[in-house]
Amino acid sequence: MSEIKTLEIPKWGLSMEEGTIAQWLIQEGAQFSKGQEICEIETTKIVNVLEAPFDSTLRKIIAKAGDTLLVGGLIAICADSQVSDAEIDAFAQSLTGTSTVSEKQSHTNAPAKTAEEVSATQVETTVTTVTQQHSVPQQTTTPQEKNVVNTQKSVAQGDYSIPVTLQGYQQRDEIFATPHALKLAEKHQVNLTKITGTGRQGRISVHDIQQAVQAAGGSWPDIRQQASAKAAKSKADDSQVFATPVARRLAKQWGINLHDCRASGTRGRVCKEDVEAVYQRENPVQTQQCDQDNITQPAKPTTIAMNGMRKAIASRLQEAKRNAPHFRLTVDLNVEAIQALRQQINSTVPQVKLSINDMLIKAAAAALMKVPQVNVQYDEKNQQILQFAQADISVAVAIENGLITPIIKAADSKSLAQISNAMRDLATRAKTGKLAPDEFQGGSFSISNLGMLGIQQFDAIINPPQGAILALGTAEKRAVIEQDSIVIRQMVTATLSCDHRVIDGALGAKFLAAFKQFVENPALILV
Repeated sequence: MSEIKTLEIPKWGLSMEEGTIAQWLIQEGAQFSKGQEICEIETTKIVNVLEAPFDSTLRKIIAKAGDTLLVGGLIAICADSQVSDAEIDAFAQSLTGTSTVSEKQSHTNAPAKTAEEVSATQVETTVTTVTQQHSVPQQTTTPQEKNVVNTQKSVAQGDYSIPVTLQGYQQRDEIFATPHALKLAEKHQVNLTKITGTGRQGRISVHDIQQAVQAAGGSWPDIRQQASAKAAKSKADDSQVFATPVARRLAKQWGINLHDCRASGTRGRVCKEDVEAVYQRENPVQTQQCDQDNITQPAKPTTIAMNGMRKAIASRLQEAKRNAPHFRLTVDLNVEAIQALRQQINSTVPQVKLSINDMLIKAAAAALMKVPQVNVQYDEKNQQILQFAQADISVAVAIENGLITPIIKAADSKSLAQISNAMRDLATRAKTGKLAPDEFQGGSFSISNLGMLGIQQFDAIINPPQGAILALGTAEKRAVIEQDSIVIRQMVTATLSCDHRVIDGALGAKFLAAFKQFVENPALILV
């Protein structure tokens, strides 16, 4: 019998926790060979291609485009054509623990209970509106009812009371119920684990709660009267609500709590249409005409949800700004000599097209070798300084979704032509999301250059766990004084941001002096 195999979300990098299917590159039923590109997976940093680890046929796609799964999550089932579709379906149903991140709220496969099993001995509930018509005398509470939980008490009104649990509702992420049922259960402390759902796939509805409460001797408020009042927006955590990825993104964009949405999608999920319905109900008209003064009200501002990369950038830089005590040193560089060398190389070696940034990367690498105490990372957990023997320089590259820092590895031992080619290749693949994790994670030093955008000077935030980052401005003509005379020179301002925990002021100044020497005497970087 042919073997059934699976494809899962791989772990690209130590910090990767989840991935989103960007697109499938082959269709169900297609044969593939080992190493063939199967699908594109988006992480917080890049969009990477999953290559087939074996030869087989793609029989069933589990995760559709847009689905977000944890690392190791099942995305497809593969097998040769000899395996029947029934065997594939049976295999898929046998797998557990591979749901998407947006489907963490799962339900169990426990057998449904009969209606007779839903009794006062199984349902611990409290309803504050206890009436004499639907209440149960306290003396009728059985010992079994008292032993259901240890925190039961009675809420008495007159001569009547019903059993109450103080912690009747606990395991939200293990309950398969509608959002309205969940909210009502929280409000009235109804233990949903003791209620059998009669909805689709055994989902618990408001009606199921009503029936269970009444079976326990409690009364139920008139839902029809409550519906006329404007519903308050839910403030509960909706991260575990069963919803599609598109619905979750729209809800975040529009500031809608998923608990306020119906769940009309497949498998009882909140879908895109459910979120749109809430948005339309809360925003019936974007622009309204004022009758009295004939003034048009402005439309609401557009809310843009942060993508995974932008969230990762925000988290890392906030951590760096908070934990690393930054200080900055600034120096002006005369770049006329290095520009002249660049032009000479470009004109005499046709296959090489150096940029000023390539030259400055090489100069920085040489300075790091001369002052290796700056070529470091700070291991905050173990309180250690990691000093590196080669200059692995991270270079900031702006891409559509944020910022990424591909690494020129061993820049100190590379020629200018090698640095230029490597930088061009890395920048191109960074903008198309094709970098491998080890090409942008790590590094011993960073450079951020905004000179091409006309920025004269700026401060950069350190890229943790590195100890420093160099911010480079534009090359421009300035008036400078040389031997008591004012002359015009092409200058660049460089600002070094240092982590004071590992780099002191004198050490940072020593590095900038070395960097200035290599920039203004570029023949030194060629030997």
